[in-house]
Amino acid sequence: MPLVTTEATVLQAFPYSETSKILRLLTPQNGVQSVLARGARRPKSRYGGILEPFTDGVASFYYREHRDLHNLSDFELGRSRQRLGRDLVRFGGASLLAEIILRTGSPQAAPEVFAHMRASLGALEDAPDGDVEPVALARAWSLIATLGFGPALDQCVGCGVDLEPGTALFFDYTAGGLHCGRCAAPAGAGRIIPGAARTDLLSFLAGEATALDRTAAHWQLLGRFLAYHLIDAESLRSLDFLAAALAPA
Repeated sequence: MPLVTTEATVLQAFPYSETSKILRLLTPQNGVQSVLARGARRPKSRYGGILEPFTDGVASFYYREHRDLHNLSDFELGRSRQRLGRDLVRFGGASLLAEIILRTGSPQAAPEVFAHMRASLGALEDAPDGDVEPVALARAWSLIATLGFGPALDQCVGCGVDLEPGTALFFDYTAGGLHCGRCAAPAGAGRIIPGAARTDLLSFLAGEATALDRTAAHWQLLGRFLAYHLIDAESLRSLDFLAAALAPA
């Protein structure tokens, strides 16, 4: 069993027994990997409680080909990102990114996704309090674009014609993009989005957070898009968590 040593970000951590944990790690060259951290839940564990979601570090594990679970040998802490756990919206945004990657990821090399996730966690952690929500939207949409299934916003998904900027158009959830005014849009599979919302969405896909007066419609659009393009995405727990966190008190 070769020992693999790699940069890693913890996407998910859950108990395996009274003393151990299973971690889902994102790595640049080995994609998403599941590892068993023996003894991680013991009070005097050598890991010292650092194996929590969104922690960055360098992981060493014994890779067993054709196995879904590998044994963790060591984890050297890089950044714990504790601030994410102290704010519900920051934590929810990070959880959404992790859940999207876990639903789409594989053991194949994914350096662009890895780099995007690390940058996104840093952006969520460092964003001023008033900017966390648009940053979360921008990082989620730009992750979708990085994964290769971002919506088509510049050309019609029906006929391919270039779309005029600033016009209200029909967003087709199923086809994954906008229809021009001349193409017949399928009934009940999308919604009209205003030109300003399209401009915001283009910024989000580029990873740029823009100031928003109202965000509920943007979250709804993201949720519906994911529901059509991820298996069972209507049950994304992180979106439910964010909805509760953003609900008026």
